[in-house]
Amino acid sequence: MNVFKTISCLLLLCCLSVNAQQKIYISTTGDDANRGTETEPLATLIGARNAIRQIKKNPSFIAQSFQVVIKDGVYFMKAPLVLLPEDSGTAEYPIIYKAEEGAHPVFSGGKIITGFTKNEDGLWQTTIPETAYYKWKFDQLYVNNKRATLARTPNTGFIKIDTVIQQIWKQGASKVAQRAEQNVFLNQEDFNLLSKTKEEELENLRFKAFHKWDYTLRHIDALNFDSLSIVTSGKGMKPWNPLKKGTRLVLENYKAALDTVGEWFLNNKGTLFYKPQIGETLENTEIIAPVLENLVTISGNTNTNQWVKHVYFQGLSFKHCHYKIPPTGSEPNQAAAKLNAAILLEGAQNISITNCEVSNVGQHAIWIGKGCSYSSLEETYIHNIGGGGVYLGDFKPLENNLHTHHITVNNNIIKSGGQEFPAAVAVWVGHSSDNKITHNDIANFYYTGISVGWVWGYKPSLAKRNIISYNHIHHIGWDLLSDMAGIYTLGASEGTVVENNLIHHIHSYSYGGWGMYADEGSSGIVFRNNLVYNTKTGGFQQNYGKGNIVKNNILAYAKKYQLQCTIAEDHKSFSFTNNIILFNEGMVAKGAWDDVVADIDNNIYWNENGNKYDFNKHSFKDWQKKGFDEHSFLVNPRFKNPLQSDFRFQNKRSYKKIDFKPFNYSEAGVLSDKAWKEKAKLSNAIKESFDLTVQKNMKLNPSRG
Repeated sequence: MNVFKTISCLLLLCCLSVNAQQKIYISTTGDDANRGTETEPLATLIGARNAIRQIKKNPSFIAQSFQVVIKDGVYFMKAPLVLLPEDSGTAEYPIIYKAEEGAHPVFSGGKIITGFTKNEDGLWQTTIPETAYYKWKFDQLYVNNKRATLARTPNTGFIKIDTVIQQIWKQGASKVAQRAEQNVFLNQEDFNLLSKTKEEELENLRFKAFHKWDYTLRHIDALNFDSLSIVTSGKGMKPWNPLKKGTRLVLENYKAALDTVGEWFLNNKGTLFYKPQIGETLENTEIIAPVLENLVTISGNTNTNQWVKHVYFQGLSFKHCHYKIPPTGSEPNQAAAKLNAAILLEGAQNISITNCEVSNVGQHAIWIGKGCSYSSLEETYIHNIGGGGVYLGDFKPLENNLHTHHITVNNNIIKSGGQEFPAAVAVWVGHSSDNKITHNDIANFYYTGISVGWVWGYKPSLAKRNIISYNHIHHIGWDLLSDMAGIYTLGASEGTVVENNLIHHIHSYSYGGWGMYADEGSSGIVFRNNLVYNTKTGGFQQNYGKGNIVKNNILAYAKKYQLQCTIAEDHKSFSFTNNIILFNEGMVAKGAWDDVVADIDNNIYWNENGNKYDFNKHSFKDWQKKGFDEHSFLVNPRFKNPLQSDFRFQNKRSYKKIDFKPFNYSEAGVLSDKAWKEKAKLSNAIKESFDLTVQKNMKLNPSRG
């Protein structure tokens, strides 16, 4: 008998060394006390992680790969999955968390809210004991897999500030005071919207302000009915972008604002109210409140060279991650760069996330942060998110082991973001290098599609050699924020290439709705083979920078200006050659062109609506006398049907004059099968709403804000 057991064990070890793989199963009907087999599955990701740890600690453990196979169903997580260096695989024997074939498992950080009844006002209401007794609060709510709206006023449009008076309590060393109080004055009509606010609601009441590229969320300390002012405190306002007369506000999180379908409100006594949409019934509606503030954390120790390595996620959905609004609210920060993420990686190498989904979260979806390298995010569907899509690197210039580099973000759908924090972007690259952002479909954000670099001016930057190519970026900005773009760059970025992107329908509230925007200090960047059309203020804008190359692009149908530059410097700012500019309204060029040092030549300009060409208040001949466009032409480029977005050429007659090289812009966007491409499309309702918003904004024509 002992001999038989010995032979069996030897055979088992032999099989393991040959197959080098062990499967561990997870099921919604499982139990973490089980063995993890298909017939006795575990219940949680943490249970599977712990099982792998135990197996690896066995003295007789032979190196092997682990597959955590997850069966179909919804898994409500009690705690985030945290992976440490001990949870690593190797290149030969990775650890894989994957959906069972044909399954679509969902991991939720939320809690189903039940017990609703319909009250005399037509509202649904229920009591949440955890709120009543333990002060549990949540700042987002999801109804039938969609984000519900926290009670707000006005329901559409904005209140506008009359004036702001700031009292600084503590200045500190920064230009922005450490502590200050602001009195925000409204007119009588707008202040009356707060007249029904109950005293016990004041601690929850807050406002959102939208100013230029920034977004401020503040709790309200007091209401002064005599002076018609809101009193709030926190950091001092940024001198370069303060709240001021005309700044747009929304008030939220008080019962009197609960007046339209799809809105909700939770009071301090634990009563949750919801005003149902047409067609929603108590029987056909699922309401989920997010609980966990993080769903997955991968955390290595870069100080001791202990990374988390070779862990792969395949076919998993992650939903319902809570972003808890802190007592201080949210001070303005560009690109919402100080939020956390539902999935966070730090100190990790060779991590792969493929064919996954992240949705219904209150913050950023994924942050591949400090100390990460050689990792990838591919074929993942990121949508309905409170913050941004994918953030790479750090907002601090971290070097050596802490530097993030060689990350691939490829073939993903990233849409409908910034739902809670509108300054967030779809893909953000901070101090990070050698990344590839390719073949993504990015749409329906309020600030910017892709942002690269995190240095204002000519200070040292670590954002080098990033490739931004074949992305489809569209329906960005709406009319909420300003100073934004489809692709936005900052600082010295030598070796960075922006090419073969399709960028269109970019609009802003006031100034700055550009296709490609080289902002402060952008240097050493190549912009080539991009098609940009239907923007507000230009296909290309450079604030200031050095040695950028803008070549072989098609820039069409900007509404106000086709090209902009802001600041002229003594050095050569950029070259602009072999481009085609097509328009039917607005100026050709606007800004500091009279003084800028730039090589501008071999371009085609064509105004479909006549012979007027306004080059920064110069005629084309006078423009040429300034040394620009000596070998350029005012000639029809002969696209097939550009007004219907068909920018293929009828013939070579025009473009060969400037040695333009045609490129296939249809290759931009997601790859894979027809279904994936279909999923990337925005609904007609969103596109029509965007167009109506643009029309309304152009009629109002706000100058700044």
